[in-house]
Amino acid sequence: MKTVLVQLPVGWIGFHRTEAGLFALTLPEISGAEALNRLWAWGVDKSWDPPGHALDDILVHRLGGYFAGRRVDFSDVPIDWSGYSPFGRTVLEACRKVPFGRTITYTALAREVGKPRAARAVGNALGANRTPLVVPCHRIVRSDGSPGGFTGGAEWKRRLLLLEGRTDLYRG
Repeated sequence: MKTVLVQLPVGWIGFHRTEAGLFALTLPEISGAEALNRLWAWGVDKSWDPPGHALDDILVHRLGGYFAGRRVDFSDVPIDWSGYSPFGRTVLEACRKVPFGRTITYTALAREVGKPRAARAVGNALGANRTPLVVPCHRIVRSDGSPGGFTGGAEWKRRLLLLEGRTDLYRG
């Protein structure tokens, strides 16, 4: 297990990986300490190291590209799914298939996982996502097109969708 802290032009990002894959990832924070605190809130080891593993290099490169406005695909980044319920994992795996620049509704995602009446439960499962961007829960919106909830807050969800070209969701 390893926790990595990196500074990108957009802020400090921390992530924690295990032998199984990426366990947790922060959105950019204004300081390294805040990124580490967010990781520690998810129960990860309090030690940290500079990047040095192939997955570290891949993530740092792709995160830099993403925040520079480039289309980035995280679908091959392995995820450590430990700690999620079977339903939560199913929801997050389905969410992971929503492509860059696209959105779907909580209801559509509920149908996708075979639980058409479970939009609220889908939202709760997305709220437990420890790996935003890699599991792009910001791409799930309400049926009326409004953003809905997001672990990083509504402003981050709006910023990420705008970064992916979704200006249509935020008119006047």
